Amino acid sequence: MGRIEQTFIQLKERQQAALIPFVTAGDPNLVTTEQIIYTLVDAGADIIELGMPFSDPMADGPTIQAASERALAAGTTLTGVLDLVERVRQRTQVPIVLMGYYNPILRYGTKLFAEHAKNAGIDGLLLVDLPPEEKDELCTYLAPQGIHLITLLAPTTPELRAEKLLSQARGFVYYVSMTGVTGTTKVDSASIEAQVRRLRDLSPVPVAVGFGITTAEDAESIARFSDAVVVGSALVNVIKHNADSSR
Repeated sequence: MGRIEQTFIQLKERQQAALIPFVTAGDPNLVTTEQIIYTLVDAGADIIELGMPFSDPMADGPTIQAASERALAAGTTLTGVLDLVERVRQRTQVPIVLMGYYNPILRYGTKLFAEHAKNAGIDGLLLVDLPPEEKDELCTYLAPQGIHLITLLAPTTPELRAEKLLSQARGFVYYVSMTGVTGTTKVDSASIEAQVRRLRDLSPVPVAVGFGITTAEDAESIARFSDAVVVGSALVNVIKHNADSSR
């Protein structure tokens, strides 16, 4: 049993939802990102979602796009991100999921990436631009290493397709709670609840909800009916503000 599964079992026993903060690796630099991860874990984060900076983050809003730009300008590479996770593993066993786009992994080499990700201590991978129909070319290498390719679902996913994708889900399901890009719309928990409860009934793994969660009140309302809450742009804004203030 992997770290993701163990974490959700422990939380279920305590009747708690997981808190999954997102940060962009290398924003403002990898040394600072490492310290931020330790701080998040000490503050109670259950799973860390770590963004792999990419030059064309089409699913992300202005906040995370800017974070990717800052990370790339600081010289962050995929190799550097894996090295960061390997250092973090010396201090914590909190599950770590890499989030990003397929191109950097394809250029790295899918087989080599899977091997290095396993050695670094990666638990899951979330790729917003890899169609499920094409996932086997990557999962062929991820599965033997025990790394989950996280399933993404959206409000626009047709019911039959959602059922098919859920049957293949591993680790947890990431439910994109609204259409559009990250960090641009306020969450409406009442309109999300029915969808998430339906997904939880169908899913063999826990269901996490992300996009638009910007306040503690948002997180609390989503946690009432989901297995996990993902907080991204709001946290990235805090990191930027403090990085700007320290200059």
